[in-house]
Amino acid sequence: MNHEVIEARIKELKDNYQAGQAQLRSLEAQQKDLQQTLLRISGAIQVLQELIDQPLQAAGPDAQPNVMHLAR
Repeated sequence: MNHEVIEARIKELKDNYQAGQAQLRSLEAQQKDLQQTLLRISGAIQVLQELIDQPLQAAGPDAQPNVMHLAR
């Protein structure tokens, strides 16, 4: 291989490396955003679950869910 071919290949590889680094940073940012979204969803699930469970706990272990009262 001559010197010019090697230099061209080095430049191509460096360009590919930089593009890969940029893509990796983008994916890491997306991962962080998704983790925050999942954390918010998890929190919302927990709050809603507590709202469902709260009336049952206050009424005692033999209480029926409010939905059952409506069905009667």
